[in-house]
Amino acid sequence: MRFVRLTHAGTPHFAQLIDDARALLWTRAPWEGGDATEHVVPVTPSALLAPVTPSKIVCVGRNYRAHAKELGNEVPTEPLLFLKPPSALTGPGANIPLPAASARVEHEGELAVVIARTLTDATPEEALAAVFGYACSNDVTARDLQRKDVQFTRAKGFDGFCPVGPYLETEVSPDDLRLVVRVNGEVRQDGRTRDMVFPVGTLLAYISSVMTLLPGDLVLTGTPAGVGPLLAGDRVEVSIEGLGTLENVAVSRATPHSATSAS
Repeated sequence: MRFVRLTHAGTPHFAQLIDDARALLWTRAPWEGGDATEHVVPVTPSALLAPVTPSKIVCVGRNYRAHAKELGNEVPTEPLLFLKPPSALTGPGANIPLPAASARVEHEGELAVVIARTLTDATPEEALAAVFGYACSNDVTARDLQRKDVQFTRAKGFDGFCPVGPYLETEVSPDDLRLVVRVNGEVRQDGRTRDMVFPVGTLLAYISSVMTLLPGDLVLTGTPAGVGPLLAGDRVEVSIEGLGTLENVAVSRATPHSATSAS
């Protein structure tokens, strides 16, 4: 099944996709005990929001060997974790504001995981069983600030630096999905999730040994090689096999967010 979050009659709703043009509204998020209603509404690109409202966004760095190498880093011997604030979350079609503080903002297409139930000290098998679904995401990064600050908070945490969408897919295996990132139609990243250093179950189990993952929490699993700069006006597309395409446009920070940028 595919789930979206959209604006209908001025209010955000979780909904189950019927097809590309229609969705069935739910009373609340499925991982919060929501149920399907009888209300079918139209789906338009401008109505789509980020399909999740997490308490936290947990990210994994250098989880593809080639990406670690292109940045001049060693491959971690255990998952490298950092956090993005929920305020960085944005949806499909939203603008990615380029902050004046950075001269080098880069795309990082990633497989995103949404948690369905509470996880603490889980095994990899338990962790995978607790996944609600998967989506495309973009771990937008101010690379110059990341190098300057050493720690990742500022470089990863600007508003709009975590696009997710266009929907959540519940019936897909994360083991070997093709992930492609295009900027203005040009392929920048082209990898497969089978090349992760730490697969999804291992990542979630490790994270749950550090912090409790709550229903609706979002985990970004790392990016393959090929990251590159985004300039104002660039259209970036993150496509993952079975998960659709997440499209966003980079804009100057002085340019207002688009009407679809609400998370």
